[in-house]
Amino acid sequence: MSMLILTACASTPQREPEIQRISAEELDKLLPPPVAALSLDEIVQLSKQGLSAEDIIKKIQESKSQYVLTPSQYLDLNKQGVSTKVLDYIQSAHEQMLKENFADELNKREQAKVKEQEKLKKELLLRRGYPFYDPFWGPGPYWRHPFYGPGFYGPGSGLYYRFGW
Repeated sequence: MSMLILTACASTPQREPEIQRISAEELDKLLPPPVAALSLDEIVQLSKQGLSAEDIIKKIQESKSQYVLTPSQYLDLNKQGVSTKVLDYIQSAHEQMLKENFADELNKREQAKVKEQEKLKKELLLRRGYPFYDPFWGPGPYWRHPFYGPGFYGPGSGLYYRFGW
């Protein structure tokens, strides 16, 4: 019973995991600014000229345009004659861009965390491996040879016989 109490007192308490929240400023930095090489007015003009939705989507893809639109802008574009397929593509492309950017940021944070853990592991191993190591004097002249024995002065030196090695 006393051993159980002693081990309970000696164990370290569990810590709650840290949750890193993204602030509004960091979120603004993560989101790339929308690049509209093909303006919304040009998309409306292409729709009025009778181009198919697939052709307009292809032009948007070729220009690598990204749009951040409000719901009212979507409604206005639809009233001006832009196909719902084009509007759906614009929305899905925006969502895909957001997912990719957040995945990249999560990967960067995870890699930084892994590097920090590796650094802490190396530090722990160094402390555990050299408890009495004096950093000012180095490991000493015999660090490769932990004991004086046959072969210390080179192969075949001294009066001894080798069997099997």
